[in-house]
Amino acid sequence: MHILLLPGDGVGPEVTRAARTVLEAVVGGAQADAAAGGTDARGTAGIDITFSEADFGGAAVDRTGSPLPHETLTACREADAILLGAVGGPAWDDVAREQRPESGLLALRSALGLFANLRPIRVPARGVDFMIVRELTGGIYFGQPRSYESGRAYNTMVYERDEIVRIARVAFREAAERRGYVTSVDKANVLEVSRLWREVVVAEHAGRADVALAHMYVDNAAMQIVLRPQQFDVILTGNLFGDILSDVGAALAGSLGVLPSASVGAPGATPLFEPVHGSAPDVAGTGTANPIGAILSGAMLLRHAGHAAAADRVDAAVHAVLERGPKTPDLGGTAHTGDVTHAILNHMKTAETVS
Repeated sequence: MHILLLPGDGVGPEVTRAARTVLEAVVGGAQADAAAGGTDARGTAGIDITFSEADFGGAAVDRTGSPLPHETLTACREADAILLGAVGGPAWDDVAREQRPESGLLALRSALGLFANLRPIRVPARGVDFMIVRELTGGIYFGQPRSYESGRAYNTMVYERDEIVRIARVAFREAAERRGYVTSVDKANVLEVSRLWREVVVAEHAGRADVALAHMYVDNAAMQIVLRPQQFDVILTGNLFGDILSDVGAALAGSLGVLPSASVGAPGATPLFEPVHGSAPDVAGTGTANPIGAILSGAMLLRHAGHAAAADRVDAAVHAVLERGPKTPDLGGTAHTGDVTHAILNHMKTAETVS
C-alpha cells in the first residue's frame, strides 16, 4: 500500500509526521529504502506500506505558484491513499482566489471525484458516537454562477439528483454497518434545493428495511447536536451544512484537534484522509499541535484498506491517551506533540505485549 503524504501548511507537517510514525509502528517496524525514495514498512501486521511526499497548499504556492501542482495531482492519482495535514494561513489570505490553498483542496476533491466526506465524532464518556456524511463536491462551494463585485457578491447552491443519490447511498451503507439510523439534514422549509434533497433521499430510502430515516432542519440539528447528541447515528447532509455541523460536533470532543475524516469516491478513486482542524498558524512551530486527529485519520485509512485489527490498535491507544493523558493545550494540558505521540506508541506496545 503506497501512501502519499501532503503535509501542507502550519501544523500540517507536524501532525502528519506523528501520524506516519504511528502507522509505521502499527505495521511492526520500518526500514529505510533509499532506492525507492521513501520508507518501506513490513511488519507483523502483514501490511506493506511505502510513503512519499508532495507539495500541496500554501507550501506549493510558494514553490510553484499553484496550490495543486500537476505533479502532485498525478502522484495523488497513482497512490493507494492520501494522508493530508492542513492547508492555509494568513500568508495567503490576499492572493488570487485560484492561488488560495483552500482552492487547491477543493480542486483536489473534485479532480479525484471524492464526493463523500465521513466525519466520525466519538466521546465514549458521554455516550456520543455518530458519523456525519457530508456531500463534498457539489452545493454552494461549487455552484455556478458566482461573482464578487464591488458592493455585490453572490453564490449559487445547486444539486443534481444523481449527486444526492450517491451520497444518500453512502449514508445508508454506513448506517447499516452501525446502528441503522440516518438523520437527513436540510432546510426544505425555505430552500428549493433542500426540497429536492429531501425528495431524493426519501425515494432512495424506499425498500431499505435495514435503515430508519428521519429528517431535521439544519438549525434544529445544530441545536440537537449540542443538547442531545446521543440521539444521532448517521447524519446525512450537504456540503455547506456538513461543514458547519461537523465543527459544532467537534465541540463535543473538546477540540477540533482530535477529530479525523475520510473523503471517498467511486471505486478506484484515491481516498483522502485528514484531520478536520485547520493549519493553526498561531500554534505552528511551538511543538504543541494536537496530533490525535491526524493519527485517527491514519486509523481510518487502515480500516478503509481492510486492516481493521491494525486500526483497532490505534483507536484503542488513542482513546486511552484521551482518557488518561498526556494532553496538549487545546485539551487543557501542557504536553507537546511528541509527548502525545509517544504515549500512543507506548499504549500500543503495552497492548501488544499483553495480547
